[in-house]
Amino acid sequence: MTEMEDTHFETADSGASQTFPMQCSALRKNGHVMLKGRPCKIVEMSTSKTGKHGHAKVHMVGIDIFTGKKYEDICPSTHNMDVPNVKREDYQLTDIDDGFLVLMSDNGDLREDLKIPEGELGTQLRSEFDSGKEIVVSDKKAYTCSIWWYNH
Repeated sequence: MTEMEDTHFETADSGASQTFPMQCSALRKNGHVMLKGRPCKIVEMSTSKTGKHGHAKVHMVGIDIFTGKKYEDICPSTHNMDVPNVKREDYQLTDIDDGFLVLMSDNGDLREDLKIPEGELGTQLRSEFDSGKEIVVSDKKAYTCSIWWYNH
């Protein structure tokens, strides 16, 4: 009998899946779906009637949650589409300190690692904060990407 060699297995992070399957007919307007490989918010949906030899088709229009670009796709209603795991957190802007935003979550935790944006957006944000407007900053994540924006 031969001696067994040591076998090493590489492991990967077992974090949450980036997407999960959902039947096309179960998707809804204002929900999320992967269109052309991009995480999108569904802004329009319509379903065609079944044909003589086929399935009903669902036509979707979505806006990329990171770039704002419009994507469209058509899928049989009985087929699955990938839905991105999207997580959104809102923070209250409490201060701007040395070029960084001081943000507070709903549970009172502070976050101070976000630099004020450069250019017109940063100037507008600082101006509205200085004038006393209440500003909410949102962090929206879909798998490994993140985007920040603010509402006033």
